Amino acid sequence: MFTSVDDVSARLAETGYLASPAVATTVFLAARLGKPLLVEGPAGVGKTELAKAVAQVADARLVRLQCYEGVDESRALYEWNHAKQLLRISAGRDESWDEARTDIFSEEFLLPRPLLTAIRGDEPTVLLIDETDKADVEMEGLLLEVLSDFQITVPELGTVTATRRPFVVLTSNAGRELSEALRRRCLFLHIGFPEEQLERRIVRLKVPGLPEALAESVVRVVGALRAMDLRKAPSVAETVDWARTLLALGADTLDETVVRDSLGVILKHQDDIQKAAAKLDLDAL
Repeated sequence: MFTSVDDVSARLAETGYLASPAVATTVFLAARLGKPLLVEGPAGVGKTELAKAVAQVADARLVRLQCYEGVDESRALYEWNHAKQLLRISAGRDESWDEARTDIFSEEFLLPRPLLTAIRGDEPTVLLIDETDKADVEMEGLLLEVLSDFQITVPELGTVTATRRPFVVLTSNAGRELSEALRRRCLFLHIGFPEEQLERRIVRLKVPGLPEALAESVVRVVGALRAMDLRKAPSVAETVDWARTLLALGADTLDETVVRDSLGVILKHQDDIQKAAAKLDLDAL
């Protein structure tokens, strides 16, 4: 998939994803070693976008499993098309159960979900298991077989083993601690808030019409906000949203009026907005 760490950086940059050396190195190793990649960090720092960028540069199909509380085997692996099965049984009323069972538990009646879809694929595939920490602990046990042997057992059909292993990315916002068994099967990457220089490059790339001086001011102010004790520090995605907002407003500089009127773009809680309005000193930045 990649020839070197520099190749990862260059090709991801072509998609608009600017990767730090640590990100590029870990992606290269995950691809070279065939290991799943567990990416952890605050919301909005580019974990999901990394998987999308890898799929784009590899010309691979992106298969996404969005995790949430209560997601189960039928949503992650597969389920049977019960309505179609009932129609088949009704159509063959004169058949014995053994004859009908052989037919209704076949590929024609199987509904593959993301994990089985990724395992069975013959083309290059990136499997994104998004927000893994939101799933129940039982879901992790389901993932262990997939991530260890890249195979899934369907009792009625047997074991399906990947002929071409997908590139697997699991993301986590660290809402809960993932099991050691799951972590052992993965390479680990933590993506935090980027350094100021990298974030300026990201802003300039994502908002090309923004003046350079205003981009620098935006990044400095966001950095100051992150240093405050807020309920939710602004992410990179919110930095970009704020830059686009300022461009839409026609702002040339950041003054108190512009900042006060647009804080709701980067801060999502009223107490955070009030705290930032009281403590933020633009003259000191």
